[in-house]
Amino acid sequence: MAKCEICGKSVLFRNRVSHSHRRSNRIIKSNIRHIRCKVNGVPKRMYICSRCLRSGAVERV
Repeated sequence: MAKCEICGKSVLFRNRVSHSHRRSNRIIKSNIRHIRCKVNGVPKRMYICSRCLRSGAVERV
């Protein structure tokens, strides 16, 4: 579910590094919105990341 339907951006897996340089797993979630947008002239609910919204990749209804 946490995936942009326009660009395909999803979660990132990185390492959390402590002060003593021990490493543990970390998940960075992308900023996904469930919005109504216009696709081929028809309103549709989609999961869109905030960067695609801001850049104008979709038209909001």
